[in-house]
Amino acid sequence: MAGTLRHRGPDDQGVWIDCASGVALAHRRLSILDLSAAGHQPMVSCCGRYVIVLNGEIYNFRALRDELSTSGHAFRGTSDTEVMLAAITAWGFDEALAKFNGMFAFALWDREEKVLRLGRDRLGEKPLHYGWAGNVFLFGSELKALRVHPNFHHPINRDALTLYLRYRYIPAPYSIYQGISKLRAGTFLTVPALQAQATPRIKTYWSAKEAAQRGLADPFAGSPEEAQERLEDLLADSVKIRLESDVPVGAFLSGGVDSSTVVALMQQESHQRVKTFCLGFEEADEAVYSARVAQHLGTDHTDAYVTSKDALAVIPNIPSLYDEPFSDSSQIPTTMISAMAKRDVTVILTGDGGDELFCGYGRYELQPELPASANGNGTKPEYSGLECPTLECSIERYRERISQWPEPAAVVLGASEPPTAFTEPCRWLQTDDVRNQMMHLDTIQYLPDDLLVKLDRAAMSVGLETRTPFLDHRLVEYAWRLPFHMKMNFGIRKWLLRQVLYRHVPATLIERPKQGFEVPLDTWLRNGLRDWAESLLDASRLQREGFFDPRPIKEKWDQHLAGHRRWRHYLWSILMFETWLEQQRDLAFAN
Repeated sequence: MAGTLRHRGPDDQGVWIDCASGVALAHRRLSILDLSAAGHQPMVSCCGRYVIVLNGEIYNFRALRDELSTSGHAFRGTSDTEVMLAAITAWGFDEALAKFNGMFAFALWDREEKVLRLGRDRLGEKPLHYGWAGNVFLFGSELKALRVHPNFHHPINRDALTLYLRYRYIPAPYSIYQGISKLRAGTFLTVPALQAQATPRIKTYWSAKEAAQRGLADPFAGSPEEAQERLEDLLADSVKIRLESDVPVGAFLSGGVDSSTVVALMQQESHQRVKTFCLGFEEADEAVYSARVAQHLGTDHTDAYVTSKDALAVIPNIPSLYDEPFSDSSQIPTTMISAMAKRDVTVILTGDGGDELFCGYGRYELQPELPASANGNGTKPEYSGLECPTLECSIERYRERISQWPEPAAVVLGASEPPTAFTEPCRWLQTDDVRNQMMHLDTIQYLPDDLLVKLDRAAMSVGLETRTPFLDHRLVEYAWRLPFHMKMNFGIRKWLLRQVLYRHVPATLIERPKQGFEVPLDTWLRNGLRDWAESLLDASRLQREGFFDPRPIKEKWDQHLAGHRRWRHYLWSILMFETWLEQQRDLAFAN
């Protein structure tokens, strides 16, 4: 199982087994802090009670170490993993977990209570999958680690497949396999040893919903200038603690607001030129913007332009990188830029999360505030075509707006669509502002299950660690206190964040229409990818496999080829599933 994750940890490996309790922990290490043997995992606490395997970083480990040292704790090395164990020993699991500021997934075996605890960071930066395979409880950072266990015989989850067709990803807690789950962000589970098929107890230790609700109830009362100062202080500290490393650190720099702000604060903190990286397609010259920002900030910048042929060569590797169907097409450039950056650095800072916190997506602008009567006073107000009379209506319309296949259960044979954050009112905010609702829903689903999955799998496929300063929970909690007009002001999205950035970079280098890394799928599917796609979308093949109704797929393929409609995202979702399924058959045959 550990061998399947060598790409995530190419520097060291370790196994710890408690035969009497039937517990085995394995770890692959990407050495970032304390490169010596003192950082080796699995790691046993000084008292001998706890054993841990940790993926990720505890950014405030130095402050925690100082606090523990004053109470007499002695340390063998300088790793954050050792500090984590010492904190749990000294303060207990719940109190220690609340103190950790980081991105992490961990497994902690308590030799005294005979329980296993699995935990995941607050915003879901690091992945963790788990489930029972017969009488064996399996867990790991990627599904491939579970899949190689001899007890693993889990069929494809057709209901989860409907979610994939709608969103391009499978949101937690679901996975592509029946009986295998993803641990949600901000939670930990407990499972006792020697109790086969025991239902794991899951507890939330940090709630994005509660953080947002607290912020909305206690809005920042200072001036825009004071809000700006506070935001820069928080961001600067978030960047600073993410620069802790015993290996080279760099940053992705697109030239947009989020990445430029992170790099500006990195360069301000660094005594050397920060290494920055950008990738551009020849069809869309976006890399020129990052080069201008890099030149202004004085970074050591590397950019590269790739052809469609270069990008197409990445596609065969995607199923093995993502382990389950995943069709956000920006997975291609993210994979390529990660490989490019790994030649020079081992840690990368990114700007992910800025859009969800500071109202960065254009789709938020089209969401009006709900009328006051939406709170349920019994009236049904008049409304225009852009308005909805109820919160449920507005959220459903937003779900439709971000959906790929609008009725996926009609495409996947023998399936029904399970509930998600968009269909479970208990996970919604109590707010009349639909824009806040949309940012919240994106924070708890789109961010951890699409953006952070894309980033983690692409980067870790080459042993590159990514760190996201915007997802420091202190910053998240502060952002929810900001009045909405500080996020969007006279139609300017991320207004307050821009004011921080403009202290370091002239607005003329930044101001341009927001443009994501758009992969030219339309052209590729009609040209260079046509033969490959045609074989995967063949109606007889789809009918033989029995997962999809071939008719709507063939209809969209024919319309796309004729140029009548642009169905690239619909088709890409099917193609990525078919590519994944083909690889599963190859693996089964090889085994």
